[in-house]
Amino acid sequence: MSTELVENSWDRIDSWLDRHAPRTLASLRAPAAEEDIRAAEAELGLASPPDLRASLRRHDGATGDREAFRFPTHDRLLGLREIAGMTVDMRGFAADLDEEAAASYWHQGYAKIGSYGVTADGLTVDCRPGRTSYGAIGRFFDESGTDFGHADSLGAYLAGVADRLEGGMNAGAAAFNGRLIWGSALAPRPDWGSADDPLPGPKEPLPPLDLPESGTDPLPVGYLLSLEELGALVAMLPRERLAVTARRQLRRLATETGPAKYPETGAALDALERNESVPADPAGPLALRLRSVLAQADTQRDDLRRWAAQRMAETIWSASPHRAVYGIAITRSRLSVDWRAELLADLGDPPIPPMPDDRFWGTLRNPDVNSSYYADRCVPDVSVS
Repeated sequence: MSTELVENSWDRIDSWLDRHAPRTLASLRAPAAEEDIRAAEAELGLASPPDLRASLRRHDGATGDREAFRFPTHDRLLGLREIAGMTVDMRGFAADLDEEAAASYWHQGYAKIGSYGVTADGLTVDCRPGRTSYGAIGRFFDESGTDFGHADSLGAYLAGVADRLEGGMNAGAAAFNGRLIWGSALAPRPDWGSADDPLPGPKEPLPPLDLPESGTDPLPVGYLLSLEELGALVAMLPRERLAVTARRQLRRLATETGPAKYPETGAALDALERNESVPADPAGPLALRLRSVLAQADTQRDDLRRWAAQRMAETIWSASPHRAVYGIAITRSRLSVDWRAELLADLGDPPIPPMPDDRFWGTLRNPDVNSSYYADRCVPDVSVS
């Protein structure tokens, strides 16, 4: 089993990270010492495939959280001590199973080399010499056990990772704020339907538009957590800036998914660009068109257009630009691997703040964002002993 492919693949991976995601490159640890590798093998009673030893001699895992190097499966690359510890943990889980169940769940000859973190899921390598599967890469799933077939060797798997990085966004690899982010995008279907489709009658049964009960209610901070540093930016920027961003994001979404083609929606988008209000008439042409789009999207099984129509209604008739920006961003995250950079551009390319922590949210003072949960936790202790 040649280790040259491991070295070449890490060369390509490191080179891409250096150009596009230096924070992720910095998360990769220095090489593991050969004596430490041997000691860990003896501790586990395993014979590591040569590719695994070669990879550990290149990078002894990755540190950190969001910036850490992760495989396309979103599993963080584990270091030597983590491999040993998590492999022992997996053996403990399997020890409680009967022999037949344990055989498909976790074999004592496997080693865990990547961790999803939230669950016990992660990349696995077969360390049983003499078997045709020796060195093969699989993935353990907490609910169903271990599934092989990802690659015949770690070298081949790393080569595939390098291929995807070099393939860029078309292969699901994006870089934002110096870190690697793996993603996927659904293909929109903007061509169905025609701008000439007649409007339904006001009494025709159509799905309702699901609008917030009060557009003036502050947005719970929990929504913005999923936007990470962009969530902090949305919480900090002036309301007027966010209103402009919502209009730009909405135009992107409506064009990508198809609703922009209809005269009623096109006129509403143009009115928003001119900073004009659009009357909220539940029986008016715009509401009928959007409700008709919902009905047709259900028939076409086009979730993206359904979500886009709903986001249009919320943006046009909700008084909360924070809610609109959040809703559109989450919808566009299904459409574009590079949605973060596109949102940042629509925000006006301001400096990106650090990743927000509990203190950031606790000290935030924005009436449009409800951060009371964190504010309560950040109240200083003024008790007198």
